Amino acid sequence: MEHWKTALRLALLSFVVLLEAQRRTHEQDGDGGDGGDGGWSRGSHLSVDDEGPCNVDVLDGSSLSLRHFLDSYAYSRPAVITGLTDNAKFRSLCSKQNLLREYGDRQVRLSTANTYSYRKADVSFRHYVDVLLGPQSPEVLGSDTLYMFGDNNVSEWRNLLDFYRPPPFLLPGTGRALSFGVAGPGTGVPFHWHGPGYSEVIYGRKRWFLYPPDEEPPFHPNASTLAWLRDVYPRLPPRQAPLQCTVRPGQVLYFPTRWWHATLNLDASVFISTFLG
Repeated sequence: MEHWKTALRLALLSFVVLLEAQRRTHEQDGDGGDGGDGGWSRGSHLSVDDEGPCNVDVLDGSSLSLRHFLDSYAYSRPAVITGLTDNAKFRSLCSKQNLLREYGDRQVRLSTANTYSYRKADVSFRHYVDVLLGPQSPEVLGSDTLYMFGDNNVSEWRNLLDFYRPPPFLLPGTGRALSFGVAGPGTGVPFHWHGPGYSEVIYGRKRWFLYPPDEEPPFHPNASTLAWLRDVYPRLPPRQAPLQCTVRPGQVLYFPTRWWHATLNLDASVFISTFLG
């Protein structure tokens, strides 16, 4: 009888050890046993629930040809593309745990999240994640919102970005420039425009609002996208409504050159853009 009890204890102990090993493997792979959010939802008590409608064309990247992309979208209208690339490895490397371990002590340059201000701040990535990545109130102006996106030395993140597989479709005569970002829920960049590019969500959800080049949207350059969504968007007549869509992990949004666009991170988000120029 005692021998049987000892065998049972050993079996249970082996089972516990196996579970712990599996948990550690998940953490090392970047999942952290967190249900697929990369650990970015932990400690965040706010997400923006309203994903809104999607009136942007959604394309299947596995069957999309370069010719169709160039003829129908590259120069004329945005599109959301699914299954265009496989970035599972890059996604695992972008877990909160992994980025803090590998880059926590590195300095990152933050920009103010408004259209016409260029104030910068340099902090450690760990300070940004632990202190500045909290949910944003609509009352906070863009000039008071520090946002990690677009101003960081790509060489410092090269070991990470080398694993990213950018969208394969280039416009004739263009190359690629990558921009990696991490942002808290409720943050975003108000309306602005530049050259063409792609934006892929790695973790979280990002809502996009877009207008063609000849339709400048009504907005205040220092009001956040969250404030615009609350104060301006509900009063827009139908003819002034934007194109919009919420982009999820594994999806890529393409925007043509000079298209006005604003973004709103619905969750703590990790994302990367590929600018064509």
